[in-house]
Amino acid sequence: MLKILAPAKLNLTLEVLAKRPDGFHEIRSVIQAINLGDSLRFRLSENIEFNCVDPDWVSAESLVSKAVSLLQKTTGCSKGVTIEVDKRIPLVSGLSGDSSDAAAVLRGLNQLWGLGLSLPQLLELASQLGSDVAFFLYGGTAVVRGRGEVVTPLPPFPHMWVVLMLPPLPRVPGKTGRLYASLKPSHYTRGEITDRLVALLTGGSLKGRSPFKTNTPPSPLKERGIEGERLVHNLFNALEDVAVDNFTGLGEYRQQFLKAGAREVHLAGSGPALFTLVKDKAQAEKIYHNHQQQGLESYLTETLAAIATVE
Repeated sequence: MLKILAPAKLNLTLEVLAKRPDGFHEIRSVIQAINLGDSLRFRLSENIEFNCVDPDWVSAESLVSKAVSLLQKTTGCSKGVTIEVDKRIPLVSGLSGDSSDAAAVLRGLNQLWGLGLSLPQLLELASQLGSDVAFFLYGGTAVVRGRGEVVTPLPPFPHMWVVLMLPPLPRVPGKTGRLYASLKPSHYTRGEITDRLVALLTGGSLKGRSPFKTNTPPSPLKERGIEGERLVHNLFNALEDVAVDNFTGLGEYRQQFLKAGAREVHLAGSGPALFTLVKDKAQAEKIYHNHQQQGLESYLTETLAAIATVE
């Protein structure tokens, strides 16, 4: 039995630069893994089987089954597997649970089936499955470009507590494409917000060099006097405005989040999940309990500095 942990993620920044000729949007984003995750258990068997106790999870609609099929087609492997999916990441929430599960399948079956695929080979397969899948082959903190498949690992974001709130709004399949389709050129930026956060994390100067080139080890953030609170002020999501227009009531729940004690509230990915980052655990617990008292679906977790573990 092999167990892979599949963490959720937050977009600390999400900038849309332009619409590409292939129909996708060019993005630049700093992504952070968090300690809320699914777990997938793999066992060799004669056939391909999927098990999940969550009745809303359908294997045929998930990237999990697509990842298995892609590996079979690419490698010609005829081995079977039973995959048990323990879902903790809310479905269709903007936290990329399905993409993380797909990356876990690539890593897990590469080991279980003895495929010997290299990281570049796994990244190529990930790009065929979805824009966010490649990030989860790294985990931690990273900046992504292209449509999300070009990943550059970054020094870890300072440890922060994360409070998530899932507004009781309809979970709409295809919402991500709908939000991107709602964007206007006025929503586009040039990547400077992401560049600024990357420069803070790496200690790099944006003048004269790319912030993505980190050949020399950066100074620790504490040595440079940079704490999590300063970085939090550089968070941004280009989809927030259009999400408020597309998800009726989202703006009201954001205000409710602020009244619960959060200083800043941001959309997680394409939503509708909302989040805040808090340095002080007691303050994070206070916000979380306020949500609980109001009957809101909420999660208290933390940032992850490393890739999901293999057991």
